[in-house]
Amino acid sequence: MAFGDRELQEGLGKALGALRRRERSAAELHRWLIERGHREELTEEVIAELVEIGELDDERFAHAYAADKRELSGWGAHRIAAALTERGIAAALAERAAAEPRDEELERAVSMIVAKGEDLSDERARARALSHLTRRGYEYELAYEAVRRAGGTGSRAA
Repeated sequence: MAFGDRELQEGLGKALGALRRRERSAAELHRWLIERGHREELTEEVIAELVEIGELDDERFAHAYAADKRELSGWGAHRIAAALTERGIAAALAERAAAEPRDEELERAVSMIVAKGEDLSDERARARALSHLTRRGYEYELAYEAVRRAGGTGSRAA
């Protein structure tokens, strides 16, 4: 069953409203429209139109999402990439958007540990700090190095 111009305009209006409230991936917007009763073919046409006019861009979304999670939530690259994939972003794009130079990621991880203000002189505190970073999505080796640097100790860390 085809749809009319009026139906397409209504779908575009709702989709644009959703995008104005919050940036979304194409997959998220597709799911949002379907959940609100729009037919599959109309939804696909709305998505295609929004991509064509530049209102919907998975690349832009992925990089903005990664920057926000990195800066505001302190997430590491692994957690960011996993969250992007859950939001319908292709794995290659998710990894590319989540990636950052190792030195920058390490500095951010060290800053997070230092900001917590814990005394890292004992094994238990270092283990907690290491666990905190790995839960945030930092790879184990980087988290280990960050704890070591934050504690200002040599090989005793974590």
